[in-house]
Amino acid sequence: MFYLILGLALWVAAHLFKRMAPGLRAQMGNGGKAVVAVGVLAGLGLMILGYKQAEFVNLWYPPTWAVHLNNLLMLVAVFVYGMSATTGRLRGRMRHPQLTAVKIWAVAHLLVNGDLASVALFGGLLIWAVLEVIVINRSQDWVRPEPGPAKKDVVLVIITLVMFAVIAGIHMWLGVRPFPG
Repeated sequence: MFYLILGLALWVAAHLFKRMAPGLRAQMGNGGKAVVAVGVLAGLGLMILGYKQAEFVNLWYPPTWAVHLNNLLMLVAVFVYGMSATTGRLRGRMRHPQLTAVKIWAVAHLLVNGDLASVALFGGLLIWAVLEVIVINRSQDWVRPEPGPAKKDVVLVIITLVMFAVIAGIHMWLGVRPFPG
């Protein structure tokens, strides 16, 4: 669990570095990007290692129907994440689509994982995403992008379905069954 918490702390610190210490970050120039990238990747690696090594401590038993809600929320999370890259009509409908997707993803995984390590990981990333939105909103104004053609939104739906299938396949390959039965 130590590595999981350390990884979360490193992830949060690396992501908030630019806004919490803008002077120091500016002094670092382009080298600061590398420092942040290393911090994010190291944090991610430590979270994965810590999660895999964590002792299983059950806190609650998720209901069986939660798997269906998780899958629906994951489909929504993938779609919302994709909104950050779309150039269609949905562009600019949401200020923080990637962070909103992380929040949806975290809640979805909290619904189906009742162990301590999962609560630490998914709950920690949920708290980070909420904090990140607050910090960004306080530090800069939002310039809403202009919407593009609707056909790009159709492409987003298709990409969402493909990515959801890929993510489900990766889960099955790792031995995690995302679908009941």
